[in-house]
Amino acid sequence: MATVTTIPHYDLKAEYAELRDEILEALDRVGRGTSFSLGPEVGEFEKEFAAFCGAKYCVAVNSGTSALHLALLALGVQAGDEVITSPNTFIATAEPISYLGAKPVFVDIDPATANIDACQIERAINSRTRAIIPVHLYGRPADMDAVLEIARRHKLAVIEDACQAHGARYRGRTVGSLADAAAFSFYPSKNLGAYGEGGALVTNSDRIAEFARAARVHGQRQRYLNDFVGFNYRMDGFQGAVLRVKLRHLPKWDARRQEVAHAYRQMLTGTRLDMPVDDPRDECAYHLFVVYSDQRDCVRTQMEALGIETAIHYPYPLHRQPAYASLGYPSGTFPHAERACARVMSLPLFPSLTDEQVERTANALKSIAG
Repeated sequence: MATVTTIPHYDLKAEYAELRDEILEALDRVGRGTSFSLGPEVGEFEKEFAAFCGAKYCVAVNSGTSALHLALLALGVQAGDEVITSPNTFIATAEPISYLGAKPVFVDIDPATANIDACQIERAINSRTRAIIPVHLYGRPADMDAVLEIARRHKLAVIEDACQAHGARYRGRTVGSLADAAAFSFYPSKNLGAYGEGGALVTNSDRIAEFARAARVHGQRQRYLNDFVGFNYRMDGFQGAVLRVKLRHLPKWDARRQEVAHAYRQMLTGTRLDMPVDDPRDECAYHLFVVYSDQRDCVRTQMEALGIETAIHYPYPLHRQPAYASLGYPSGTFPHAERACARVMSLPLFPSLTDEQVERTANALKSIAG
């Protein structure tokens, strides 16, 4: 009997094989220079990634979570304040709000896009609200014009959670350049992933960038002179070198992700599966391609039996996480987010995914859930 080759949900080994010579040269450059924390490779990456985003500054840190934390601090969020965001995201979107003693306030999603429903934001604003964090979930830009307009009227800060949206474009502008600040994650499985942990705060604000650069190094603006109590949020030199190599390939990788997503859409149209809607004015970076099924768990089991890996992003909305039970949101508060989390699954999607693998995945899914 012929062995069925497994189609992985994501394939970092194939990516490394493609880049191995470039990566090893970059790592050796760091090793020979012994700049293991920040250093010239990180500095050059910051310039290159800021230019990629169409922004003035990039401040490299050790995770997307740290980037969100520094952005909130720079924008003056403190204990007792409230920050509005989506419940349909990874918990790292809300954790930095909690680090500051502030309160995450959730708003339901637009079921068409799975992003925050801007039409519901205003009713969540009160005298304690200080900021809004729209999430570009799965690489699909949030409704930034609406969010920014609301924020301007209420004098609120806006921080883009762009941790899944490297290279996405909103109305012709690159995500990360649209608000007061943006946070990116370079977790290994992201469109632009480090070989370990990494993140960046991107901004056009001189003040925010200056604060973040000091805050990531224990509050230092001058060596051994600490202006305030900061953090150890520095990016490793090795990660900066790896990210510089991979950034050169990101445009073609994002283009391939879009090709795969388009093929999935064409082949799965007419099935009983639901798919998020793309605005034709924007460009989704397709960190993930998700579909929705009422029989999600059964479908995943059958796909696995056929050698096709899927995943769930994310199984629980944040207001139903034990970590946020104290916020007091009962089940049913955000029905669209809850329904999405109960039905969502992610299909294989990575730049080296072949046309044959895409077709095999789509045909299997149609036979199971069509």
